[in-house]
Amino acid sequence: MITFEDLKRELAINYGDRDINLVIKAFHFATEAHRGQLRRTGEDYIYHALATAYNLALMKMDLPTIAAGLLHDVPEDTDFTFDDIKKNFGSEVYTLVKGVTKLGHLKYRGLERYAENLRKMFLAMSQDLRVIIIKLADRRHNMETLDGVREEKRLRIAQETLEIFAPIANRLGMFRMKTELEDLAFPYVYPKEYAWVTGLMKDRLKSETKYIEKIQKETQKMLAKNDIHDAHITGRVKTLYSTYKKLLRKGKDINKIYDLIAVRIIVDDVADCYSILGLIHKRWTPLKGRVKDFIAQPKPNGYQSLHTSVFTDFGKVVEFQIRTKKMDDEAEYGIAAHSQYKEMGMFGKHKKNPRWLQHLVEIQKTITDNAEFIKHVKHDLFANQIFVFTPMGDVVELPEGSTPLDFAYYIHTDVGNQCIGAKINDHMSTLDTALKSGDVVEILTNKSRKYPNPDWIHMVKTGMAKSKIKGQLKK
Repeated sequence: MITFEDLKRELAINYGDRDINLVIKAFHFATEAHRGQLRRTGEDYIYHALATAYNLALMKMDLPTIAAGLLHDVPEDTDFTFDDIKKNFGSEVYTLVKGVTKLGHLKYRGLERYAENLRKMFLAMSQDLRVIIIKLADRRHNMETLDGVREEKRLRIAQETLEIFAPIANRLGMFRMKTELEDLAFPYVYPKEYAWVTGLMKDRLKSETKYIEKIQKETQKMLAKNDIHDAHITGRVKTLYSTYKKLLRKGKDINKIYDLIAVRIIVDDVADCYSILGLIHKRWTPLKGRVKDFIAQPKPNGYQSLHTSVFTDFGKVVEFQIRTKKMDDEAEYGIAAHSQYKEMGMFGKHKKNPRWLQHLVEIQKTITDNAEFIKHVKHDLFANQIFVFTPMGDVVELPEGSTPLDFAYYIHTDVGNQCIGAKINDHMSTLDTALKSGDVVEILTNKSRKYPNPDWIHMVKTGMAKSKIKGQLKK
């Protein structure tokens, strides 16, 4: 269990001389408010509030957010009110606590109630992203203590974590949060598959770990020989749920997964990243099509890194990931690591939300049927994503199976309505062609065209494009 001493220690590491009195005051207030309350697992309720705040401190969130993490259950579960929060902690903490409480407990209790709560959550996120970050920290601890919950509720919470919360963490670039939530939910949602993957990994990791240690030592020597002395080299084991999903794509053959263990190299500056990539390719032969430069072309969630898979000794394939310390922090903590979001105003009303979140808010306004809304949310946002490019080199993220028409409507409604053709990688293509990651897509338009073709409704995959086409056809 996380104690207040643990939280203070983490604050001392990340916040230095900054005044942490707001957090100390929030801890004492929450302790008093929750006095005598126990969780189903038997421990005092305050330990849940502490764990939530500790998760936020690990992500180096701002102090009002950490205070709100300590207080997030106070108005709902105790005799203290929102007014008490506002009076004692000011309007910023009050707004965050109210935002989290407003989301309520998302529950699969009837489609209508669930859809309504999802809509609330997306709106709250669009107003201040810190609300969802507190919710994710709260959910992470709930997942760690899920054994104390009755069985049918356990499955519902785990399912929702896998289908909604982990994908949101992924979209915010919070890779560590995403993988932790997935791995905590996996054994509850798919117990047989979990046992199968665990068994496969156990056998494979014994031999792989020793081999990766050899590669790490050899890489360290190679870098030292080339006067690169400050590189931090670690072995990274692919997470269980991520391995499971990849096994399904690779015909359940673990030998086809090349990044089961990857070597991660963290350096001080970008120039070193490219120098090291060159040295690795000089020493070992790269696999064709497996070199990815996410530094020059970051993923839409902000992820940056160089990836390469190479044939090492004995024909074994090893993936290397090379990035700076700043890129590594942002890969682990995503939007929570971006210092600009810590400045007041950036999380609030004057910020520019990620494009996918703007789409979420549009979806919740335009699709009124609840079943349709949930289907589109899961598909548009949480299906496997592909990354395609505009002719100017901008990255567009779309669900797998999307077509040039989905791309056109993603860019703008008018671009979709006026579409008369598409080029993929400089070749004319039909409008129902399935796009692949890495494709460069150019949409040809005619400004005199005002409305979409009714047949297009069958060619698009995303809820956003379908919704826009239906809306235009009604006109």
